[in-house]
Amino acid sequence: MDHFSLIDGAMHAEGVPLELIAATVGTPVYVYSRATLTRHARVFREGLAGVERAHFAYAIKANPNLAVLRVLADAGYGADVVSGGELARALAAGMRAEDVVFSGVGKTRAELQRALDAGIGQFNLELEEEGIALSGLAMAAGTRANATLRVNPDVDAGTHAKISTGKRENKFGVPIDQAIAIYGRLAVLPGLAMRGIAIHIGSQLFDLAPLEAAYRRIGELVAALRAAGHVIERVDLGGGLGVPYKEGDNPPSPADYGAMVARVTKGWNVMLMFEPGRVIAGNAGVLLTRVIWVKPGVVHPYVIVDAAMNDLARPALYDAWHDFAAVRPTGKRMVANIAGPVCESGDTFAMARDIDAVVEGDLAVFRTAGAYGATMASTYNSRALVPEVMVDGDKYAVVADRIEPETIIAAERLPEWLTA
Repeated sequence: MDHFSLIDGAMHAEGVPLELIAATVGTPVYVYSRATLTRHARVFREGLAGVERAHFAYAIKANPNLAVLRVLADAGYGADVVSGGELARALAAGMRAEDVVFSGVGKTRAELQRALDAGIGQFNLELEEEGIALSGLAMAAGTRANATLRVNPDVDAGTHAKISTGKRENKFGVPIDQAIAIYGRLAVLPGLAMRGIAIHIGSQLFDLAPLEAAYRRIGELVAALRAAGHVIERVDLGGGLGVPYKEGDNPPSPADYGAMVARVTKGWNVMLMFEPGRVIAGNAGVLLTRVIWVKPGVVHPYVIVDAAMNDLARPALYDAWHDFAAVRPTGKRMVANIAGPVCESGDTFAMARDIDAVVEGDLAVFRTAGAYGATMASTYNSRALVPEVMVDGDKYAVVADRIEPETIIAAERLPEWLTA
């Protein structure tokens, strides 16, 4: 459920007309609903109510906007971060350092040091050498770093290849058949406090079976580690639950997921940690755009909008689907291709799509754009960086400015030998 609906024939975000946002902020622009974010955060937490001990760390990569993070901090969420920049955002938004989990396969020593200095709650180690480096940094600082070992269970998540992370050939984690030996070597390092195991097999999952298979393998690993004399206090189960992008999509609900987790992890006697991202932010945002032209095509017309692949990259990267809807629909339909103005054939959002009929100047939205939208935007073709707006009831605010090409140019320099 989201809070984008038609009121008096025009689409609103909660109580705010999208036409008003377009008139005052311009297009393209991301629009987020605070009520949707709050609801999804609550529903996910309620879905895991059957788990005895749980920790929730929002995956900042899904949507790192400070206003979004503040809403989730207020909802009691910590942060799953994958860079020093995301750590800075989490802390700036009011998330507690002890509730931050640092994941990611390429943490630099400088980032590890920054996280140590901040006093974060957990490092998810991706390789043995990272643990050795972290131990050295912690010893030099006179402290011990809480850590888990991320394990690759060699389970196919059944999702898009570019967002699958748990197969043997993926870059994440250590092979599960090497985990006991690696864990044992890390556990004796003086600068580390090894607390348990972490796992994450992919994103946009529609089937619980791969997750259950992975979790069962982790349960066996936990038992083996305890038999080897290790104290296992935490298991980070990652995230990855899918969201509906189009009619007919039926991902498992947080309640379905929670029931499976409670059943599979019964008796583990650990703190279970969760890293939801898309499932909270996805349907909480839309990308608002305006039709520039309706261009005749050989088979179908092209609806050319002012949003482009640099604003919303998912269709170009993954052939991803985002519903396209008129802000003020007439009831008429058309079959069209939807494309942006970027000089790439890949700058298409849909081909031969049955959509609301639109004409030049109409406003429309790409739905389910609250996750992996603005965070992946660029300034390709020297376009402005897309702004972001948050709505709360009948009020709204710009929560990220449109960064114009002139501002970007001002940050560039000509060397003296080109100006002589």
